[in-house]
Amino acid sequence: MDTAPGAARETQHHHGGCLAVRTFMPTGPVARCSGSSSQPAGSSDEASCGSPRWIGKSLSCVCIKRKGVYERICMNLTPVQEQRLQRLRHRMKVYFDPSRQDHQEALKALWYATYPDQELQGLISEQWKDMGWQGRDPSTDFRGAGFISLENLLFFAKTFSASFQRLLTKQCGNRAAWEYPFAVAGVNITFMIMQMLDLQSTKPRTFVRAVFVQMLSEDEWAFDLLYCVAFLVMDKQWLEKNATYMDFNEILKSTRAQLERELLLDDVMRIEDMPSYGLLC
Repeated sequence: MDTAPGAARETQHHHGGCLAVRTFMPTGPVARCSGSSSQPAGSSDEASCGSPRWIGKSLSCVCIKRKGVYERICMNLTPVQEQRLQRLRHRMKVYFDPSRQDHQEALKALWYATYPDQELQGLISEQWKDMGWQGRDPSTDFRGAGFISLENLLFFAKTFSASFQRLLTKQCGNRAAWEYPFAVAGVNITFMIMQMLDLQSTKPRTFVRAVFVQMLSEDEWAFDLLYCVAFLVMDKQWLEKNATYMDFNEILKSTRAQLERELLLDDVMRIEDMPSYGLLC
């Protein structure tokens, strides 16, 4: 049922046991957040938000209940957040173009970051299958997520080389006879994160996206760091569930669910605060 004009309404969402309360306010003065957390959610237009972690003067906010304490996250973007979000959106829109010199160089850089002692025979070569691409031409596998998926793989290879090599070579655990192809899995992880964060929408529709945008203001490379964490989480769940390639989509879904839970934890202010960040080395 639609609410009457000018009335505030609230929706509640559950994320891994944490109750999130989002207040939709009419056009006009923004609801103030008091310093007490004892007032029940929805009891008035002035939601009790506790001590806000991020405060923007004259900015609208969403109120998130985490373990009984209300936090405030501003929905309107600061100039830094807007700038970094626009840059990330631009990265997400770039298709991989095998005719572009910079894209060719990035692909070569990925090869030598992965196999520093092996000479690359060409941008189209049987060698690429060793990295987990579906065929001789890796450019055909970027269609799902674009150039940013190559940037993510390259960031992972250069920033956390030990973890990257461990996943590439499937060094840990009892591996399935039918394993996931490493590089193609990476492209799928990029696409999953893009969907999870819903960054192309003009207004935040999930609290996970709102939290991430705050993280982006702290670290411009938050997306790439989250990608590295996601890859490790995916592989860990793969091993724990004794998965095979046929289970890959289900593993991606459970990976997304775990990432969402961790991003909404009380003390997670940066990607580095996520419990699964400790998997990286």
